Amino acid sequence: MTRYKINLEYDGTDLIGWQTNQDGPSVQSLVEDAIFKFCGENVEVYSAGRTDAGVHAISMVAHFDLMRDQDEQTVMRAMNFYLVNKPVSVLSCEKVSDDFHARFSCVARHYKYVVINRSAPVVLDKNRVWWVPQKLDVGAMKSAAKKLIGKHDFTSFRAAQCQAKSPIKTLDSVSITQNGEEIIFEFSARSFLHHQVRNMVGTLVEIGMGKPYDIDKIFDAKDRSAAGITAPASGLYFVAADYATDAD
Repeated sequence: MTRYKINLEYDGTDLIGWQTNQDGPSVQSLVEDAIFKFCGENVEVYSAGRTDAGVHAISMVAHFDLMRDQDEQTVMRAMNFYLVNKPVSVLSCEKVSDDFHARFSCVARHYKYVVINRSAPVVLDKNRVWWVPQKLDVGAMKSAAKKLIGKHDFTSFRAAQCQAKSPIKTLDSVSITQNGEEIIFEFSARSFLHHQVRNMVGTLVEIGMGKPYDIDKIFDAKDRSAAGITAPASGLYFVAADYATDAD
């Protein structure tokens, strides 16, 4: 048995998210199908994050086991052969030890969210950004974002269907940068609650529109209705996952 670690890039626009179910094509189902087609093995692929429908990935880490030992480049080329014309690509493949786990070995996850802030509708980047036509106060959003950093009860920023045992999370960093009409939100933490990033972005954007949200009061409320809207999935990207061995 050999374990392989892969990095995936995908466009989530027409996918139901990472996890396989009966509602349509998922990242997991496409990757597992490609593996089966090239080597005939039915495997389960585990990822660093379970992204929702419409969410994209720049470099999603995943792993799987094969009964037969295969060359990494052969595995990567074969998978990409069967993923051609699919919205998923294998960027890299390497053999790892049996104790590596894409999800449980992960020590940090990084997301970014892209907003296009202009009056004209978005055409070229449709389904890859959140178009916000109302002028945003970036300074106000940056000030509010600082209060999100640290260890908090994020109940007000979690989805109703979130299955996490605890709403307590530690947000390591938040940054907001503007380049012309593009505003990029970046978040890093060991783990996130379901819809946490999208709910934080939705709240920050509403603050940028002038809504008088107080982040401290939102935390204290421990009530989803106390925070802002859920930002669309289209602007969210899983950027990277860190592992303890990465720093060695």
